[in-house]
Amino acid sequence: MRKLNIAGQEVPAVGIGTWHMGNDPQNHDEEVAAIRAGIEAGARAVDTAEVYGDGKSETLVGEALKPFSRDDIFLISKVKPDNASKAVMEEHLDASLKRLQTDHLDLYLYHWRGGSIPLEETVAELDRLRETGKIAAWGVSNFDIPDMQELVALPAGGNVAANEDLYNIESRGIEYDLLPWQRERHIPLIAYSPVGGLSNNLKTSMLTDSTVREVAARHGVTTYELLVAWTVRDGNTLSIPQTSNPEHMRANIAAAGIELTQEDLAELDKRYPAPTHHIPLDMD
Repeated sequence: MRKLNIAGQEVPAVGIGTWHMGNDPQNHDEEVAAIRAGIEAGARAVDTAEVYGDGKSETLVGEALKPFSRDDIFLISKVKPDNASKAVMEEHLDASLKRLQTDHLDLYLYHWRGGSIPLEETVAELDRLRETGKIAAWGVSNFDIPDMQELVALPAGGNVAANEDLYNIESRGIEYDLLPWQRERHIPLIAYSPVGGLSNNLKTSMLTDSTVREVAARHGVTTYELLVAWTVRDGNTLSIPQTSNPEHMRANIAAAGIELTQEDLAELDKRYPAPTHHIPLDMD
């Protein structure tokens, strides 16, 4: 599988997203099985957040990861803006660690910009937490190009390890300016919702699009697998598709091994053109 470097660690290009997992007790066993199937299939990165199910996703992830060596997992969680202050961030990090049944995170993300806490305060506290060893690295999520430019100008801003944004073939606005800017600075992208959204705000017509289906058929894979492979084609992106189905999870992880040809990419670009101007960041 293709891999990329995040915070000094080599991570397979397709990981496991857990947004909306842990909410329904009836799905508990299948969701645990899906996460474990993903790890067994070769995934290493598992992405969650304190806001997902008000901590229920982190609790589910903590249980799912019990059979595995902690050293084999690249564990990511996020702090929401209201909790991203010097006064309370460590308290919320400790709560996340407890739910995840671990003593550290490999990557801790500031989930989105919001609230009244200055970015400089948030970044300084993230960097202090990195020095304590409770997090190996920190990053951000849902940051656009102006946010990233403001971030790296801060005293500790250069330590940002990754930016997690919505990215898929129907939402590729970040390719115009944000992605090139990050590549120049060797800041990896973590792509969430690579096959569409989990709410009505995100488009999913790409899953049934005729061009996508034709390219997928040439490779003998589903449209889901094809679209995940598309997001990691540049070698600088970690894609974190979410599924509660173990079989689909294994297929998602295997998508990292799909090699798209120039012909494939040209057909997909014609159907879903790259942006020619700045487009505001898609979020959900």
